[in-house]
Amino acid sequence: MTPLSPDSVAVHAGRADLTALGVHALPLDLSSTNPLPGIDSGGASYEAMALGGHPTDGGHVYSRLWNPTVARFEEALAALEHTAEAVAFSSGMAAVTATVLAARSRGVGAHVVAVRPLYGGTDHLLASPLLGVETTFVAPDGVAAAVRPDTCLVVLETPANPTLELVDVAGVVAAAQGRPVVVDNTFATPVLQNPADQGATLVLHSATKYLGGHGDAVGGVVATDEEWAAALRRVRAVTGGILHPLAGYLLHRGLPTLPVRVRAQQGSAEKLAGWLAELPAVRHVHYPGTADGDPLGLVGRQMRGPGAMLAIRLTGGFEQAARAVERVRLFTHAVSLGGVDSLVQHPAALTHRPVPPEARPGADVLRLSVGLEDVEDLQADLAQALAA
Repeated sequence: MTPLSPDSVAVHAGRADLTALGVHALPLDLSSTNPLPGIDSGGASYEAMALGGHPTDGGHVYSRLWNPTVARFEEALAALEHTAEAVAFSSGMAAVTATVLAARSRGVGAHVVAVRPLYGGTDHLLASPLLGVETTFVAPDGVAAAVRPDTCLVVLETPANPTLELVDVAGVVAAAQGRPVVVDNTFATPVLQNPADQGATLVLHSATKYLGGHGDAVGGVVATDEEWAAALRRVRAVTGGILHPLAGYLLHRGLPTLPVRVRAQQGSAEKLAGWLAELPAVRHVHYPGTADGDPLGLVGRQMRGPGAMLAIRLTGGFEQAARAVERVRLFTHAVSLGGVDSLVQHPAALTHRPVPPEARPGADVLRLSVGLEDVEDLQADLAQALAA
């Protein structure tokens, strides 16, 4: 059979067992525990899952270890990211935490190389002593020099949060010298970028954002190979970070419309970026689709489009930014991103507040997540807010 297009994969992935179940819509299994066919078989299945494997004929046993609704979402996301498996977690930060702990469990060491800028929560976690790692923060061209014999993981995000810098994934993979590389693909989504095709070991998403797309489910997911998936499931089993089945159901339900949503939102973001660049209130537009937003030429080579996130630097500094977020009417002043409605936030005061000053975005920066509203309505809202 000819391989399916990503749009068809988004609709059908993770649904292979539905016909045998006699259902068409995704089923939702909320069971916290499951009947055991016998002591021996149930115990064997429990052990297999606790050690990172799949359930055996002893059943699912307990939802901290396995849930069929979550597993279908994982299968679908792995198909979209071109990986063998995926492991879902209760939040994006739970996925980051599990990835670091799984890397440490390999016995290589406890040193992490992280490419800035990163999402503020990830930056804060890696800079803290909480997970017992020592992190060296670098620019993309500093990875090779920062790698040490005890480096267990290289972390990057592209497009980067919040100012949309693009990182050459294949270049970082080469510079990592065989160390595992995890790429946060939240902003691009598998519609626009597949880091595993560029050599990344793990592909991470805050599934709360574009994958779900409707702002009603929190989750995280890591797409990777079988060996890493087993290690991640081991961490998930003992730390209890599995995705709730209802969230898994909602996230999976969001995938069929993901390509349509992302492309439509991207089209509006491209128009907004050009329009904002002409406003006197805007000093600079950070967007991979602008002339200076993609110096490495990664859009069209690594990415299939510039995406639907952008950031603006305002001529009036923090005072203007604070007034603007108070005056928006169609945009919602809120953290998060990737939903069907447009959001605006001030990263330095919110998501990147715990980041050290030298790595924190400027006080004059606003980040915009472009939704599915009419682009002219979005322009009118920004025009009145920025003119205040």
